[in-house]
Amino acid sequence: MPQLSTRITTLNEGGSDGWEVFYRARKMAAAGQPVTELTIGEHDIGTDASILQAIHASASGGHTGYAMVPGVAELRQAVADRITARTGVPTGPENVLITPGGQAALFAAHVAVLSPGDAALYIDPYYATYPGTIRAASGRAVPVPTEADRAFLPQGAAIRAAAAESGAKSLLVNTPNNPTGMVYPIETLEEIATATIDHDLWLISDEVYDTQVWQGEHISPRTLPGMAERTLVVGSMSKSHAMTGSRAGWLVGPTDAIDRLIDLATSTTYGVPGYIQDGALFALNQGPDLEDKISTPFRRRRDLALKVIAEQNTVTAIPAQGAMYLMLDIRATGLSGRDFAEALLDEHLIAVMPGESFGKSAAGHVRVALTVADDRLVEALKTLCAFADNKARADA
Repeated sequence: MPQLSTRITTLNEGGSDGWEVFYRARKMAAAGQPVTELTIGEHDIGTDASILQAIHASASGGHTGYAMVPGVAELRQAVADRITARTGVPTGPENVLITPGGQAALFAAHVAVLSPGDAALYIDPYYATYPGTIRAASGRAVPVPTEADRAFLPQGAAIRAAAAESGAKSLLVNTPNNPTGMVYPIETLEEIATATIDHDLWLISDEVYDTQVWQGEHISPRTLPGMAERTLVVGSMSKSHAMTGSRAGWLVGPTDAIDRLIDLATSTTYGVPGYIQDGALFALNQGPDLEDKISTPFRRRRDLALKVIAEQNTVTAIPAQGAMYLMLDIRATGLSGRDFAEALLDEHLIAVMPGESFGKSAAGHVRVALTVADDRLVEALKTLCAFADNKARADA
């Protein structure tokens, strides 16, 4: 058969996509084993019934044909109003492209700013799709390492070094952060902004967890001086409104960039179904009360989880300031994150994500998703900590 393109065959550089433990846990669960899944950021509640009713009413009412490719006017305006209210940066519908979820927005953003072969920076640890997304856009994925002892916060010097060495055209950041749970403070964002301006980079800011902040304050880097004209912001209904399967997201940026991105959408996705957009519009119009209802369980579970971690000395937690995850340091066991996760699944039917799935900087860590009921989460974490303690004693 004819050969496939190098673009598609090198998305994972011929190696792992990072999801092996998750896939194995799902197969075990499908076979009837009582696996406690703490792997992916999937809400344990469904999409709110009122949103589903709005989607049903829209579809039943006939909004099932082609929708406007940039997004229906009312939704673009609602997203623009939301961004303006939350950040203070004047934003109009002309700055908004509605996309099939945040992942499509990430891809579109990199297509917009990279020519074939251009280097694109991203912070390590990273969400598992980041390097593949960059390669899919014909870019060279260049990680910027961070340190666990600095809570995985990016350092300006490391960004500058990577930009200078690679000749990068863009930098991808994510705050609140998946997988680390960190919320970038203003000092970190100012270092990021200075580096991007000095090296003339586009900044792609993934802000899909902006409603899940437990400590500190979410600040969009687009708000900093000189950044609005060089920043593309990725947003989504998935995390804020538990609409993961609806695939409703957006990209916010300068008008000329959005105009070009509309051309890209016309040639690729051809927009988002109208009834899904109507459901997203209804959800946004419910205001912060609905967002708080969806985020509150994760704040509560974060507190419960940190209490469990504080009661032992083998496992330590990276400060969990936002998002629906905990990053746990298990280096005292002498195991890699991958080996720890595989053994924990085999011996206790608890599935967590290896830190190595998110990059070299997270080696010796595991990520725990706070996505099961409180009692199950506490029980699983106590088992995880006891398991780690046993491994550490055996390694001593």
